[in-house]
Amino acid sequence: MKHRTQIIITAISFFVVLACKNKNTEPEVLSQTTHKTEVSDSLIKNPPAGMVWIPGGTFLQGAVPQDKMAMKYEKPQHSVTVDGFFMDITEVTNAQFSKFVKETGYVTIAEREIDWEEMKKQLPEGTPKPHDSIMQPGSLMFKKTKESVPNLYDFSQWWRWVIGVNWKHPSGPDTDIKGKENHPVVHIAYEDAQAYCKWAGRRLPTEAEWEFAARGNKNNTIFFWGDERDKLSKKANSWEGEFPVYNTLEDGFERTAPVKSYPPNNFGLYDMAGNVWEFTSDWYNLNYYDEVASTKKTTINPKGADKAYNPNNPYLQEKIIKGGSFLCSDSYCASYRVSSRMGTSMDSSAEHIGFRTVATPDMLEKK
Repeated sequence: MKHRTQIIITAISFFVVLACKNKNTEPEVLSQTTHKTEVSDSLIKNPPAGMVWIPGGTFLQGAVPQDKMAMKYEKPQHSVTVDGFFMDITEVTNAQFSKFVKETGYVTIAEREIDWEEMKKQLPEGTPKPHDSIMQPGSLMFKKTKESVPNLYDFSQWWRWVIGVNWKHPSGPDTDIKGKENHPVVHIAYEDAQAYCKWAGRRLPTEAEWEFAARGNKNNTIFFWGDERDKLSKKANSWEGEFPVYNTLEDGFERTAPVKSYPPNNFGLYDMAGNVWEFTSDWYNLNYYDEVASTKKTTINPKGADKAYNPNNPYLQEKIIKGGSFLCSDSYCASYRVSSRMGTSMDSSAEHIGFRTVATPDMLEKK
């Protein structure tokens, strides 16, 4: 989609509120055999700049049995095989995205005018058009609350729609990215990420590829480093303290951190937990894990569900995002866990969403 339906729905909800006042028998180390391909040693030893080779293998996708914070939609575990691929060692940065925009003149969704006629096609019939003061280019920004929030399902309490916010002005219309060239680019929608991929000769990872890569050779752990929650502040940029009231800054950052601020996983990938959510190419379908697990077969290079399905957002076309962000906390979503997955509308952008890319050997050979 080319328009920010999810964001405007959120903005509408703000005004409505104001007006109304499993057993795992897999080995710890993943199989390193690929399904089909022979990749030259020279290509593996000399990957594209900023990328690393992720060897193929078989693993159990989904929440591990000991993960007490796992959500229902992260289960059940199911066997998956992926072929080897190359992956960006970091999230795409402001500097990288700036180069793309400079060479192409690309304009992100958060910078574009909003077409109500297109937008309302995704909304329940009869949804009133928001006031023109809202229907202007912008994006979602996080705002702390002044006191404890009893209902953490009501995200309108800490998200606000800000006109003039986009990747070039990430913290407000009067801000810029000077000095943040090495931070992950944010306020990116799915279409924006796809446009970057096309320019770079890359693609977005599937959810299975992303999770396999994030596990970094560990198949039965909650986090990419193991099961130890007390290591979080040294391993990832997350929210520590009472969400969304105060952040202790134990990990050193309140918003985004420069890429490579924390140790990589065993594959050499940085920020596979926290910092910003990352797009995958899969549809967010809450029935998919049950359906694929029911076959009791190993799926090979799965691309996810055929269509989106989320009864909580039945009118939206959502893609899966992985990895969590600087806003994730134990009390809210704890999405720095490897199996964590959430859905976001294809035309949504926000302060905590970015992406990284992958490439397969055949893509590089064609290039």
